Amino acid sequence: MHTAPLLAPALRSTLDPRTPEFSENRAAMLEKIAEIDRLLDQAEAGGGPAHHARLAVRGKLPVRERIALALDPDSPFLEISPLAAYNSSYTIGGGAVCGIGVIAGTECVIFANDPTVLGGALTPYASKKWMRALEIARDNRIPYVSFVESAGADLRVNVDSDEDKKSGGRVAGGARIDHFAQTGRFFYEMIELSKLRIPTICVVFGSSTAGGAYQPGMSDYNIVIREQSKIFLAGPPLVKMATGEDSDDETLGGAQMHAEKSGLGEYFAEDERDALRLCREVISHLNWRKAGPPPSLRADEPLLDPEELLGILSPDLRRPVEIRDVIGRIVDGSRFAEFKPRYGPTLVCGFASLHGYPLGILGNNGVLTPESAEKAAHFIQLANQIDVPLLFLQNLTGFVVGRDFEQAGIIKKGSQMINAVTNSTVPHLTVIIGASYGAGTYAMSGRAFNNRFTFIWPSAKIAVMGGKQIAGVMSIVRRGQAARKGEPFDEESDAVIRAAVEAKQERGSIALEATGAISDDGILDPRDTRTALAICLSVVRNRPVAGAAGYGVFRL
Repeated sequence: MHTAPLLAPALRSTLDPRTPEFSENRAAMLEKIAEIDRLLDQAEAGGGPAHHARLAVRGKLPVRERIALALDPDSPFLEISPLAAYNSSYTIGGGAVCGIGVIAGTECVIFANDPTVLGGALTPYASKKWMRALEIARDNRIPYVSFVESAGADLRVNVDSDEDKKSGGRVAGGARIDHFAQTGRFFYEMIELSKLRIPTICVVFGSSTAGGAYQPGMSDYNIVIREQSKIFLAGPPLVKMATGEDSDDETLGGAQMHAEKSGLGEYFAEDERDALRLCREVISHLNWRKAGPPPSLRADEPLLDPEELLGILSPDLRRPVEIRDVIGRIVDGSRFAEFKPRYGPTLVCGFASLHGYPLGILGNNGVLTPESAEKAAHFIQLANQIDVPLLFLQNLTGFVVGRDFEQAGIIKKGSQMINAVTNSTVPHLTVIIGASYGAGTYAMSGRAFNNRFTFIWPSAKIAVMGGKQIAGVMSIVRRGQAARKGEPFDEESDAVIRAAVEAKQERGSIALEATGAISDDGILDPRDTRTALAICLSVVRNRPVAGAAGYGVFRL
């Protein structure tokens, strides 16, 4: 047990939970959380009661029960992108479950097809979640476990359907489709995992056909189930059509055949529960050891109440938020050693610990200025010098603009910050709590910058700019065009267009739209932020935590 805490003062709260503003903020946040909980229930229901009943009749378990039985008792499961496919024609969740849990004492990433949704077919969203699971395994050096039961690719996206016609054949269910020639990256990534000595374990619960047959084919360990597992490149109808040969599922690709003749199945299970027992047994034999350091500081609960995170952010994200009030409610003992507190005050930087893990934190207290960008670059380099992961708390409308700031070098300083973020090699965790607009999201380690994990709060809004700003810019352009043509400007029509543009931009920027497109790893209830980050900080330490080498700290 670690007894020494981080030597730093505890943050004092500036929040007053007795104010009407706090109550209004809290009520608005709880309303958003209630909507998210309702959608999570839909995701858990998968294809609906009728499909679950059919599974039960066949003696098969629902996908989430399979996962629960594989995990260690009373251990957490951090689900990744549970609301994928929100606001699309696909079932919420996208037909697959992805997440991180502990199996036989080892942190693993799990990808599981949901057979109640299109027979487990790989929808565009399921494919994206599969790639994310492989990425998590590779970047964090944790075993990859797949629960396969899939009818293969969702062929509807490649046929001349009414939906394809309406979208010009480029989009299905609201998701962009790659040409077939671009597919197959999953298998490349699986081979890479094995090359990197990251174990891959596959449990085949049902069909694994065509290209899907290569998932067990490229796994290190396969578990097949009597009279359930069916693994073949071509099923009986296609074999009959191609060769004239008569065959059946069992002789062509059944569990017994693969366990006794082809050698594809290393372990033969009598039923699903037996298969999950074998999965735990295999993982217990891996001799897995974390390559990164264990917690080194005392883990205390925050002195400031995490429940109060519900009332911090206003629904109107233009209202300022004191980011220290967020930090103090997620870190150990609310202790925070602030870096350069009197310089570049619109960005708060400092060191803290979370569940005993040391980390550096960067949080927005307004727009990024030349001074705050410079401070950030310096702080990121320091964190890399001492091998400490970084947490970015995003709530910004971007970089400051205007003549004085351009002359002060905002482009140069902002670029230096983005350069430091890009070249940093310690793990990055990002939580978008409010606004995430424009280039500010890049500077604060947005999803495109190889974060280990990115989460958002229900209050998050992510866009190139705010709705009012983009509507106003377009109005200025239209006004200028009319002036150049010597035409009168229609103020009434402009007001209608501005309102429509603003409304559309606001709808498209909400947290649910971003998470539905799998632009993050999921929406967090603010009160769960500390727990989710603790799981991530543990996971990233399966790999060595090492800062960038090759240059020291230099003052920009």
